[in-house]
Amino acid sequence: MGQGLWRVARNQQLQHQGYSGQGYLTRERGRRIATNNVSNRSHRKQAQGGIDIYHLLKTRKSKEQEGFINLEMLPPELSFTILSYLNATDLCLASCVWQDLANDELLWQGLCKSTWGHCSIYNKNPPLGFSFRKLYMQLDEGSLTFNANPDEGVNYFMSKGILDDSPKEIAKFIFCTRTLNWKKLRIYLDERRDVLDDLVTLHNFRNQFLPNALREFFRHIHAPEERGEYLETLITKFSHRFCACNPDLMRELGLSPDAVYVLCYSLILLSIDLTSPHVKNKMSKREFIRNTRRAAQNISEDFVGHLYDNIYLIGHVAA
Repeated sequence: MGQGLWRVARNQQLQHQGYSGQGYLTRERGRRIATNNVSNRSHRKQAQGGIDIYHLLKTRKSKEQEGFINLEMLPPELSFTILSYLNATDLCLASCVWQDLANDELLWQGLCKSTWGHCSIYNKNPPLGFSFRKLYMQLDEGSLTFNANPDEGVNYFMSKGILDDSPKEIAKFIFCTRTLNWKKLRIYLDERRDVLDDLVTLHNFRNQFLPNALREFFRHIHAPEERGEYLETLITKFSHRFCACNPDLMRELGLSPDAVYVLCYSLILLSIDLTSPHVKNKMSKREFIRNTRRAAQNISEDFVGHLYDNIYLIGHVAA
């Protein structure tokens, strides 16, 4: 009885103060509308002085396309910036809707050079009827051919005028391309030592720590899975190139290409020892220093210790 009278009195008090459910919802709705209006005005003010982005983003081609911006209604610079984030497949699909924009040569030129950083045809006067969209298709076709048969792939690039028949040009193409199958590339470089020589000279190891330089080298020229003559050739070429890039360091440390060769082999063996799950008793730092200095004399203990720490913390040099 007492609780019922208290509820009646409380409800009358709330109604008197204007806190009825309907009044509260009405005021809350009005407050949100006012907040949205203020927010919209602030966005419009931020766009003043240039293009009114607020109105551009509200542009719609039809009700069925609600939520999609018509790129033809935007400034060309903004439209090209949006399309530049697409890959080749999506750009072809976009050309079904915005043909003039998606077929622009600058967009396809960017796709070509971002995927294949160097081609001989980039530095030539384009032939009659040349287009970067057609070039992209040829480069993609040639890369697929290379990944099936490296010799046929290179011949395809030459037949289309994309590459010159020069070991240096082929080496630059390989160095700036990431779409080639590394196993096929390894076979090709093993057969074409002239291309391999030019590819090695494209690396700049100046002021790099030896294990880091070796990692960079093997990212471009993958190491064989087994020891053999090809691996020895790679390490020999790397050792001479590393010394050529760091003559002052070599004199300071008293290292020769032969000493760097020994250190590289030690780093590869240490990488296998520390990362392989089949090796239970890992080589200690003291053991690595002792074995390395025994093979390559006149090397400071601190320098060899830093080599061990790098492999221990960062990982395999030829992964």
